[in-house]
Amino acid sequence: MMEGLKGRIQTVRGAIEPGELGFVLSHEHLFINLLPEAFRSARGEPIIMEKLGSLRRNWASNVENLSLESEEDAVYEMGVFKRMGGGTLVEQTVCGLLQNPQALARVSERTGVNIVAGTGLYSHQYHPPEIAELDESRIAERFVREITEGIEGTGVRAGIIGEIGLSWPVHPDEERVLRAAVRAQRETGASLSIHPGKHHEAPRHAVEVILQEKGDPERCIMCHIERTYFDIEPMVALAETGCCLEFDLFGQEYSYFPTAPIDMPNDAVRINFIMKLIDAGHLERILVSQDICRKIHLTRFGGEGYYYLMEYVLPMMRRKGMSDHEIDALTRGNPARMLAFL
Repeated sequence: MMEGLKGRIQTVRGAIEPGELGFVLSHEHLFINLLPEAFRSARGEPIIMEKLGSLRRNWASNVENLSLESEEDAVYEMGVFKRMGGGTLVEQTVCGLLQNPQALARVSERTGVNIVAGTGLYSHQYHPPEIAELDESRIAERFVREITEGIEGTGVRAGIIGEIGLSWPVHPDEERVLRAAVRAQRETGASLSIHPGKHHEAPRHAVEVILQEKGDPERCIMCHIERTYFDIEPMVALAETGCCLEFDLFGQEYSYFPTAPIDMPNDAVRINFIMKLIDAGHLERILVSQDICRKIHLTRFGGEGYYYLMEYVLPMMRRKGMSDHEIDALTRGNPARMLAFL
């Protein structure tokens, strides 16, 4: 079924060759609403400069901060990303988080940025009611259809499975969705991106499910690794399973994590972990991104913007001793390999 895509990358405007990707942000959001459906009518105060400090300390304190729904904002931000040298953005907003695949296609057309859309389901609080009634095969069929035909009947095709949202302990509906996602991975040859629960056992549990379903860990991306593991040893152990470890919270330098008791690292610490993984022989198992998903991340609202990694993190990587070859692997080679269909 996926024969025409073998070795190529599926964007919202069609298939491209790996060499056309350029610099890649491997985990982002252009359109998203982080409020569960029942709360989306709520409105908060406008986001103003005087409130930025408190929002950075507690980003969940104002519901206005929890949604990105403006196409004009997305076009502006992607225009800056393109001018700064960006080539491709992997957009991992899935069902339940207010997907907008047609808007993604328009933004890509207007800015020239390649956009790869995801298919999947986030954590159980965001599942549509019908998911509880569907078995794994029906859910897998849904994911396959969104890759082969289009997301929600739009004709805009997904190019990656994920991010698949998991809690801890994993909810039974989430585990069923993960098993379905592995089945869809096997059928399509797409990569699988997993948002693990906020617990140190969560990534390994997800890998166990992948192996039980005869999936390929080397086609799996474990997101948000720097808010899940805080020592190099478990990172190396996870890399040894074949998984890609995604350090995707660059630019989010705060120790106040409102939804869990987590001490977040800063960008320098993230780079230190990456360099240790490279020293351990796992250069090909690392991805980097920013996971922009709130208004205060956008330049229009005083945030770092999608160009932050290029403008500020790459020079720090070089200053700390990383080579151009290593940086190219993280931002071009590794994403190209993971996004290309098998």
